[in-house]
Amino acid sequence: MKKTYCILILVMIPFLNACQTKKERTAENNNVTITIDNPYLGQKPPGLIPERFAPGMIVTDGWEYAGAFSPDQKEFYFIREVEGSKKHEFVVFRYKNNKWGETVISSRVGQPFISPDGKTMHLGRRYKERTETGEWSEIKKLDASFQEIEIMRLTASSKGTYVFDEAGMPDGDGVIRYSRLIDGKREEPKAFGKEVNTGKMNAHPFIASDESYLIWDGERESGYGDSDIYISFKQQDGSWGEAINLGDKINTSAWEAAASVTPDGKYLFFNRNMGSDKYENVDVFWVDAQIIEKLRPKE
Repeated sequence: MKKTYCILILVMIPFLNACQTKKERTAENNNVTITIDNPYLGQKPPGLIPERFAPGMIVTDGWEYAGAFSPDQKEFYFIREVEGSKKHEFVVFRYKNNKWGETVISSRVGQPFISPDGKTMHLGRRYKERTETGEWSEIKKLDASFQEIEIMRLTASSKGTYVFDEAGMPDGDGVIRYSRLIDGKREEPKAFGKEVNTGKMNAHPFIASDESYLIWDGERESGYGDSDIYISFKQQDGSWGEAINLGDKINTSAWEAAASVTPDGKYLFFNRNMGSDKYENVDVFWVDAQIIEKLRPKE
């Protein structure tokens, strides 16, 4: 009887291990595999049709905006409107002890983006640094050349290149700029060419970690109505290709904006106005990032 019981256990061990492996999901980050039992706040990943992200947890019938994961994908930051008021609060969901927990950090302090190395939280013209304890420092300011520009969103590549917009342009065109790190020194901001800065309301850029593409939103005569999301791929000679509209699965007659790709490269996040022209109901959407690969020019 004991012999039969032992054999049964030995037979069951591989099966149990297989079940555990199937349950766990991994995220690739800087060549380190991070195991999370419930990635993406435990949500079922979407396909090639955008879906609202985490209904009831993140998106509601109110205003939610600017979702951003940390590179280890154990933190999700976003901004939401406080119910019953016009005030905005800065919120994080953290994955700890095998579950996601919500914390209100502060009132709104800027549109969050976490640098690819996880050490800096960019907040437009301001930023925080990750401390040795894993917490964030007090808010700091970028140098003077950036303070002259009313930045809404700033994102960064693995090389340290900043890409950012400018709010409140008097002509409404909007200008997207970049600033590279050259020999350890930050260059003065420069505007992208006509491939990017064409049309109106160009804003909320996202630069890929490897700088192979740039995503932003704006209004163009060839668009679907309000602000649409566009992408430009870097060419072999280092120039930027013509803007490509992400298509009618992403863009509608409504306002779509502030797109970004998760640190593991698997999903595109963006925002869509689901309400009136008063923007009382803005939701965070996500979709399989294969939509980007389908647009990437074949070499």
